[in-house]
Amino acid sequence: MEDGSIQEVATIFLTNRECPWKCVMCDLWRNTTPVAQGSISKQIETALGELPGAERATVLKLYNSGSFFDFGAIAQSEWPAIAKMCSQFDHVIVECHPRLVNGNLLRFADMLNGTFEIAMGLETCHLEALEKINKRITVADFENAARFLHLHNISVRTFLLVGVPFIPENQQEEWIRESIRVASDAGSNVISLIPTRLGNGALDELARAGQFKEPQLADLERAFAFALTESGVRVFADTWDIERFCQCNRCAGARRSRLVRMNLSQELEPRVECACGC
Repeated sequence: MEDGSIQEVATIFLTNRECPWKCVMCDLWRNTTPVAQGSISKQIETALGELPGAERATVLKLYNSGSFFDFGAIAQSEWPAIAKMCSQFDHVIVECHPRLVNGNLLRFADMLNGTFEIAMGLETCHLEALEKINKRITVADFENAARFLHLHNISVRTFLLVGVPFIPENQQEEWIRESIRVASDAGSNVISLIPTRLGNGALDELARAGQFKEPQLADLERAFAFALTESGVRVFADTWDIERFCQCNRCAGARRSRLVRMNLSQELEPRVECACGC
């Protein structure tokens, strides 16, 4: 949290409609389906009743394969029921596309008892790549959304990709560093670094065309180290399935553990040394 404390988090992945933006790197479309009105609040109610440890959590994350404030995904009529279930938590986090950040969301924010945070994908500040991945925003759009949220005391979590399609391999490190600077300067409270993964179909085609290459674990490690020391905000490295980015079985586990510890401590640790040299 902002005060440096580590809190229990309940995370609920909601079954919902496919996100209309269809970004090139996204694979969340795989588990989507149109849902009936009222079903989102029912999903949350069921999940909170079945999720082990939910009663201990002080933070709730609601992720829905798209944007919480996409009215085609979550109807405004469900907001009061959802907000009531959020009342047991001190802090609530949802995802939203920057273009949907506007005055509409303030009505939901006013229904909450605790603090509120919105996670947005900037992905990269490389203008050409940002356009080609079909994000359909500019850096200015992101900055304006972040500014609006801060004006209304809503925290900002920013997703950045490590390994961005359409950026030459020898420029990747330069642009992730610049993207970290942009996210920090825009007022992000949190930056989440996510290595871009093959497997959604579109990225595999780009890889075959020489326009994308999956990052190495070292790329994530360097970006994380830079962000921790230079950004001035909380930074987290996504460690899900992280071993796939390391070609050495001897050091992959130790390197993952290092990133997990750094996520918790927000302090840089010495690199894991391995004979493989990776």
